[in-house]
Amino acid sequence: MRPRTVLVVDDEKLLRWSIRQKLESAEYQVMEAATAEEAIKLFKDHMPDLVTLDVRLPDGNGLKVLLEMKKESPLVPVIMITAYAAVDDAVKALQIGAYDYLEKPINFDRLLHSLGNAFETSRLRTEVQRTEQEQELTYSVERIIGESNAIREIKKLATTVADSPASTILIQGESGTGKDMVAKALHYQSHRRRRPFMILNCAAIPEQLLENELFGHERGAFTDAKTMKKGLFELADGGSVFFDEIGEMHLNLQAKLLRVLEDQTFRRIGGIKDIQTDVRVICASNRDLEKIAEQGNFRQDLFYRLSIIPIDLPSLRERREDIDLLVDHFLKEYNLRFKKSVKGITAKARKILNDYDWPGNVRELKNAIERAMILQDQDHIDEGSLPLRISESRRESLGPSGGSLLSIPPEGIDLYQVERELIRQALIQSRGNQTQASQLLSITRDTLRYKMKKYGIDKSGQSPVLSDD
Repeated sequence: MRPRTVLVVDDEKLLRWSIRQKLESAEYQVMEAATAEEAIKLFKDHMPDLVTLDVRLPDGNGLKVLLEMKKESPLVPVIMITAYAAVDDAVKALQIGAYDYLEKPINFDRLLHSLGNAFETSRLRTEVQRTEQEQELTYSVERIIGESNAIREIKKLATTVADSPASTILIQGESGTGKDMVAKALHYQSHRRRRPFMILNCAAIPEQLLENELFGHERGAFTDAKTMKKGLFELADGGSVFFDEIGEMHLNLQAKLLRVLEDQTFRRIGGIKDIQTDVRVICASNRDLEKIAEQGNFRQDLFYRLSIIPIDLPSLRERREDIDLLVDHFLKEYNLRFKKSVKGITAKARKILNDYDWPGNVRELKNAIERAMILQDQDHIDEGSLPLRISESRRESLGPSGGSLLSIPPEGIDLYQVERELIRQALIQSRGNQTQASQLLSITRDTLRYKMKKYGIDKSGQSPVLSDD
């Protein structure tokens, strides 16, 4: 570990020597400068870890040197030193960004203590900055994998909305489509990125606890309220709150949330004082909020307030051209994580992945690749390691080049009607047991339900209503 460097700036040679002796005995590496010009040159050329800076220099004012250093590198701590106990200079130095202000004659124990604290503060600030940069990169809109028209539109919209003054955003899409990733991108690419990003799953917390999580409580508000607690709206001031599965929030609490959105104020439980807050509210739901609002299970006024800027994420079935890109991305990710060197995926396995309906969307695809990578001991993933409900007969039918199970007659065939009829027969054969029917078709139960809804087929296998979507 390299020694920390300290630039000592003072026109008194004896004082510079004394400071050097003390700092070198504490294992610091010391550079010296007697003038403002020399100090700025050494600072720019060598970028020390810390600076002790005299306020009065023969060729300039130390405050101007401090200002120049802060412009060059704001994270380097500077401790001001002067023989003049000028309060105004101390205040100005701290306003510019000095870490501390010491008077001559120097108390060396205090100097060493101040240096230690300054280095620790600098380390923490650097770590925070590094974390912020990593978060901005990790949750960038550009990290959303896909080149389909639907995903390009989502990226364009998310980039525009992130930097806008929008205070409410609604993200809708099936489970596993990446709603949380879009929510994080909206926060970390906005001017709020250096403020908190708080996440709350509305489906995972009971109504009574949820209100407490959102608004906090005053001491004595209820039996166990022995201390005051701040809620998410208070803790996230200046940042964003992400409500996952907002459709599961109780109607009574929806009314209180609406008030926060309209007035930007709230009260802690048991409180009598309005608290002002400035937060961006990002909501996500895998349910059609407009539909459940029409059914009376979600407040319509809250829906209209949330859906000022809606972002609808497509399912993986609707952007199959992105499957290969996602597969290759997950291969790289898990090669790094598991320290493997899997080169790719066989054509037969890739064909299966492209033909599968993906009821779990991108999340299910990612999990499938992760499992295959864990179990894989060859240089390519084959179809046998894919955890998908595809029968062996169908795997065989795909053949090494992806051949088909059925031949198409010369006059052509209506694929819509064929799939609908197969689902109908499976339900009739299983006497309405959806689990057995899905096994007969080698698909998941969720996929079966999706297709039943799509084709207007009920549990008995009848088709009272046919859908054209």
